[in-house]
Amino acid sequence: MGDIEVEQQYRSGEEGNFQNPALDFFLSCDHLRKSYQNNGSRIDVLRDINIDILKGETIAVTGASGIGKSTFLHIVGTLDRPDSGTIYFQGRDVFKQNDVQLARLRNTTIGFVFQFHHLLQEFSAIENVSIPALINRMDKQKAYDHSEKILVRVGLKDRMKHRVTELSGGEQQRVALARALVLNPSLLLADEPTGNLDKKNSEQIHELLLELNRELSMTMIIVTHNADLAGILSRRITILDGQLVDA
Repeated sequence: MGDIEVEQQYRSGEEGNFQNPALDFFLSCDHLRKSYQNNGSRIDVLRDINIDILKGETIAVTGASGIGKSTFLHIVGTLDRPDSGTIYFQGRDVFKQNDVQLARLRNTTIGFVFQFHHLLQEFSAIENVSIPALINRMDKQKAYDHSEKILVRVGLKDRMKHRVTELSGGEQQRVALARALVLNPSLLLADEPTGNLDKKNSEQIHELLLELNRELSMTMIIVTHNADLAGILSRRITILDGQLVDA
């Protein structure tokens, strides 16, 4: 039997005593590579990314701008595909799925929070939060009831019917967080979630993230320049020469 066949059986667990090592982890990235073309030149952003993540871990991805943190997050979230390599999500090779299947995976199991809220400005808080549930074909009243519970949990009980333009920056970020949580995802990905907030609002979001992690056992991967946020998460990594290392 050739080395490639052995490796395939090892990954799939289909033969003999071979077992898929990714089954031991909530999420595993295996030799991820990603490059881009810029004016005819190839830029290798991710050269060989490997990481195993347990359920409920909270991970800060830190480091200077331009080293590939957001690229890594987008690939983990299946918003982009790697040039090569594999992501095992709960033991399943996600990139063997087609685009429709990946979209379904994103909508039902992954929550996204970005530095810029990407909220619909003329919609109310509860309307914004309900969107993922409605896309998932949940009954409208059920979607609104669930969205209301999430908004109460993130401290917006009295603001849920206000339009986004009537909310402060901190309140808008809470709406974005509630929207990410409305379908009870098992993985939360955040890219500079407090990058546009003042210290007080940042600290409130940091505390809320930890509370949600404890309550829901939700795995979190957060790209951040905020040392305070990175310091309270369970693990801190960075990207050096296209590879993940402990920070």
